[in-house]
Amino acid sequence: MKFNTKTIHGGQEHDPAYGSVMPPIYQTSTYAQSTPGGHKGYEYSRTHNPTRNALENAFASIENGNFGLAFGSGLAAIDAIMKLLKPGDEVISTNDLYGGTYRLFTSVFEGFGIKFHFVGMENASNIENYINSNTKLIWVETPTNPMMNIIDIKSTSAIAKKHNLLLAVDNTFATPYLQQPLNLGADIVMHSATKYIGGHSDLVMGALVVKDKALADRLYFIQNASGAVCGPQDSFLALRGIKTLHVRMQRHCENGKAVAEYLANHPKIEKVYWPGLESHPNHDIAKDQMNDFGGMVSFTTKGNNYNEAIKIVEKLKIFTLAESLGGVESLAGHPASMTHASIPKEEREKTGVVDSLIRLSVGIEDMDDLIADLKQAIG
Repeated sequence: MKFNTKTIHGGQEHDPAYGSVMPPIYQTSTYAQSTPGGHKGYEYSRTHNPTRNALENAFASIENGNFGLAFGSGLAAIDAIMKLLKPGDEVISTNDLYGGTYRLFTSVFEGFGIKFHFVGMENASNIENYINSNTKLIWVETPTNPMMNIIDIKSTSAIAKKHNLLLAVDNTFATPYLQQPLNLGADIVMHSATKYIGGHSDLVMGALVVKDKALADRLYFIQNASGAVCGPQDSFLALRGIKTLHVRMQRHCENGKAVAEYLANHPKIEKVYWPGLESHPNHDIAKDQMNDFGGMVSFTTKGNNYNEAIKIVEKLKIFTLAESLGGVESLAGHPASMTHASIPKEEREKTGVVDSLIRLSVGIEDMDDLIADLKQAIG
């Protein structure tokens, strides 16, 4: 199957009970047994649930993996990856990453004796400078949040394999429509499925996809033992969202391009961060490893004035000022005071998250209306 067909049919079967085309919502916590251990594959819904299983099969299919896992949030999925490690292990992470990931790494897992190195990965060879005998994992976001930096997954994978390290890629911004990290050599793909995969701002969920059975078995054990799973209702909504992922992403990309080009030519805008611009750092790598450039756009205003940035996001009418991204509706955020407030100012500014930075999640509305909204807000 090609990708557009996989989003609708990949990993799916009609429900055996009545031939239901859409997987039913199995809103149950437990399952009847004829004798101890005599069941139909399901005992308890923390461990397995038919609706969640259908979703996990869909996750695996669209990422070209063999095993999918669904969690109660993206951070719960990252938490499970970190539980593969033990005290004394070290992680090399990109230095421009989602604030919640940074908080989990530094405020939770550093306390358990895991050491993190936050490094610029624009040049993948820089990663090798931080590898030692304790290094176990490389953590990559690409495009990064919110600077849209592009990291070369193939080159990073070659480094990981050379040193026998796991490579995990947060693919939330790109989605499997735009890039498939497992095909490029990653061991684990992670999504905040709350975002583009769900696509309608009506659920919170995380996903992991892997190819290797031994790694999958370790992660399934952690998933069950820690219990941070999603419920059947959210699983159903995510399955529904996946079915339109390809058509939504096509429009997100078209609108993202129009918005990025408008902002790049605006006299009051200093910088625009969108991987599709030829001036964007590592644009050639993005062109090579992505099928298009996505609907996430960040920009800064001339003068880098905090209050001016706040005024712009307050004046927007079609773009909603809100946390999150990836829904059909356009959203605007101010990372310094919202998604990245948990990162110390001096740390976030090193990566470009300055006071005037505004991050847009460009939705699937009419592009002329979106540009008109930006025009009136920026002035």
